[in-house]
Amino acid sequence: MKKTVSISNAPVAAGPYSQAVWSGDFLYCSGQLGLVPESGALAGPDVTTQAIQALKNVLALLSSQGLTSSDVVKATIFLTDMAGFKEVNEAYGRVFNSDPPARTCVEVSSLPLGGLVEIEIIARK
Repeated sequence: MKKTVSISNAPVAAGPYSQAVWSGDFLYCSGQLGLVPESGALAGPDVTTQAIQALKNVLALLSSQGLTSSDVVKATIFLTDMAGFKEVNEAYGRVFNSDPPARTCVEVSSLPLGGLVEIEIIARK
C-alpha cells in the first residue's frame, strides 16, 4: 500500500513528485534542499545554512508522520562541491548524533534551484 505525504511546513515539491511516500512501514522522503518553506527561497548562500535548513525540512517531514531522526535507516547527501563536506557533516551530526543511519554522500554537478546540498532519507516506523 502506498500513501503520499504533503505538508505545509516543508518546501512544496518543485516538480511532479511527492514530498514523501509511505510504502508499508517505510517512509521515503524526496530530497530536501535548503529551502525555507514559507518563501521557497534558499536559506542562505552558503552550504552550512542550506544544510541546516535541509535537515529542518527532513525533520518536519518526519515529525508530521510521528517519526524522529532515530527512525531514519538510510540517508543520501548530494553536494555540488565536496569541499563543503566538513560543514555538512557537522550539521548532520547534530541531528543524527547517536546510532546514526547508513549514509551515502556524493558530489553532483548541480542541484535544482541553485542549491548547494540536498538530503534524502528513508525511515522505518
